[in-house]
Amino acid sequence: MTADFDVLVIGGGHAGVEAATAAARLGCRTGMVVLDPAAIGRMSCNPAIGGLAKGQLVREVDALGGEMGLCTDNTGIQFRMLNTSKGPAVRSPRAQCDRRDYNRVMVQRVLGYANLQVIAGEAVRLLPRAGGEAIDGVELADGQRLLAKAVVLTTGTFLGGRLFAGAWDEPGGRYGERPAAAISTSLRELGLRLGRHKTGTPPRLRRDSIDFGGLEEQPGDAAPQPFSFRTARLQVEQLPCWLTRTTAATHAVIREHAHLSPMFAGRIVGVGPRYCPSVEDKVVRFAEQPSHVVFLEPEGRDSDEVYPNGLSTSLPEDVQLQFLRTIPGLERVEVLRPGYAVEYDYILTDQIRGDLHTAALRGLFAAGQINGTSGYEEAAGQGLVAGLNAARFARGQEPVVFDRATAYLGVMVDDLCRVNPSEPYRMFTSRAEFRLLLRSDNADRRLTPLGERLGLVDPAAAAAVRDKEHRIRGALRWLEQARRQGRTLTEWLRRPEVTTADLLAWDETFAGMTLSSAELNEVEAEVKYAGYIDRQAMEVERLQRLEGKRIPDAFDYVALPGLSNEARARLQQRRPLTLGEASRIAGVRQADVQLLLVAISR
Repeated sequence: MTADFDVLVIGGGHAGVEAATAAARLGCRTGMVVLDPAAIGRMSCNPAIGGLAKGQLVREVDALGGEMGLCTDNTGIQFRMLNTSKGPAVRSPRAQCDRRDYNRVMVQRVLGYANLQVIAGEAVRLLPRAGGEAIDGVELADGQRLLAKAVVLTTGTFLGGRLFAGAWDEPGGRYGERPAAAISTSLRELGLRLGRHKTGTPPRLRRDSIDFGGLEEQPGDAAPQPFSFRTARLQVEQLPCWLTRTTAATHAVIREHAHLSPMFAGRIVGVGPRYCPSVEDKVVRFAEQPSHVVFLEPEGRDSDEVYPNGLSTSLPEDVQLQFLRTIPGLERVEVLRPGYAVEYDYILTDQIRGDLHTAALRGLFAAGQINGTSGYEEAAGQGLVAGLNAARFARGQEPVVFDRATAYLGVMVDDLCRVNPSEPYRMFTSRAEFRLLLRSDNADRRLTPLGERLGLVDPAAAAAVRDKEHRIRGALRWLEQARRQGRTLTEWLRRPEVTTADLLAWDETFAGMTLSSAELNEVEAEVKYAGYIDRQAMEVERLQRLEGKRIPDAFDYVALPGLSNEARARLQQRRPLTLGEASRIAGVRQADVQLLLVAISR
C-alpha cells in the first residue's frame, strides 16, 4: 500500500507534535508516524515544562500558534516564574504538569487537526529519489510506503536507543517501549554521519512512603501566570513540591558502587548532558560537595508517583534503593520504577542548515534530540521550525530562518548549525546576546505578527496581540507626556525605587488604561531598560543586514576565486542559507564573507 502526503513526520514526541501541527495549520496534508498513538506527547522524564531560557522557548512556540503552552495551562499543577528577583531578561516561566493529563490532552489536540493523519507503525527506511540526493518518503515495517514531498525526523531517544541500569541493558527508546533501530541504518546508508548521546531518568517513588514532615515545602506562585498568551487566566489549585538533599551517607553508598554504573564501566559510550548529570556523576566529579539538592515533584493530582529531580541514575536497582534511604524524608521510601540511562543516535549537526533541512538530502528535515539537543522545550521549538519549513519546502516556498536577534529559536538553531554539540545541547539565557529584547513576556509581540503572515496563527489570536501592542504603546506615549513635580512619568519610572504600581497611584489616567499585570511589567521593562534596549537594537540592525543577504541554493563555491580552501570546503558541505549563517561557520574568515557579499550582490 502507498499513501501520499505533503509533509510526513516520524515520531510523536514534543518535536513531532509541533512539527506535525505546524504543517497542518499551514494546510498541508500531514502524516505522523508513531510506534504508539497513545504515547503522543508523553513526558519521558521530568513532569514539567519550562525553566530558565526553556520557558522563553515555550512562549515563542506559543506565539507562533504551537501546542505546548496551551497543553501546559490545561494540565499544570504548579506554576512559578523563576528569577523574579533579577532583571526581566532572565525571568522564565516553569510549570509542573500532571503527566497522564498532559499526554491525554496532547493526544486529543493532535487528533483534533482535520488534515493530520496519525499512522501507527515503525519507519524502517527512507526512500531516496533516483540519484540519492533527495527523499521521497519512508517505508514502514509492514511494507507500506508513505510518499511525501518533505519528511521530518523527530525520533527523540528512540533512534538506535538502548536502556541501561547496572548490569541490565536492552534495546528501547523509553522504559517498556521498543526503539527505532532500522532508521539509523537507513540514515547511514544515505551518507549521514551519526553520533551517540546519553541521557537518564531518576527512579519513581511511592508518595505514601515519603515523610514530608521535615522537608522544605516549595509552593507555586500566589498569582500564577499562564504559559500561553491565549489563556486568559489560570484557575488552578496548585500542589506543592518539596526540597531535600543527599547526605554523606548517600555519597558513600554511591562511591562504593560507582563501578557498577554502566557509564563508569565503559558500556555507555555516548556523552551525557553536562547540566543534568546523573547523581553518581555528580558525586564522583564534585567530591568536595557535601550534598546535592533534590526536588520531590508530584507526577499528578491523583498519582502516587513522585519524581526526585536531581537523582538521575543508572546504578543497579538494589543500590538505588540503598542510597535513596539515606536521604531525609526517604528513609522508608518504596521505588515504583528504578532509574535508568538511555543511549541513542543523533545526526552530527554540521549536516543541518538554518531551516533544519539536511544539506545533503533534499526534502529531509530533523528536529529534537536527533539534532543533539536535550529537553522537551528545545525539541518543541525545533519541531515548529522544521514543520514550518517542511511545509514551505513542499509548496516550493522560500525557507524561514529565525536569526539570533529575533528569537531564542534562532539562537538555538544557529548554535546547532555552527558546531556539532559534543554533549546534549541545552538552552540558557546566557547563549542569547540580545536577551533583553528576547524576553519571555514579549514573545507574542515579537513573533505573532510573523506567525500570522506565515499562516501559523489564527486571526483572532493575532488581533489580540495587536490590541495588546496598541495598549502598551499608548501607555508608553502617555508616560512621556504626563508630568509630576516637574518630571515626566517616564523619568520617574526610570528610577530603581519607582514601579508601575506607584504610577497607578499617582495618575488617574494611567490607572484608567486598565493594563493587565503582564502589560504593566512590559511597560516597566521597556522604560527602565530603554538605553540597553536601544544599544541592542543597533547591534541587531547590523546583524540583520547580513541575515538579509540570501545565498542562492545553487551557489557554486568552487568557482568563486579567492575563498580559502577551508572556507570553500565548509561552505560547500554546509550550504548556508544566509550570509549571516555563513559568517558563523568555523573556518570562514571575514575576508571570505566579503568575497561572498560581492559575489551575491552581483
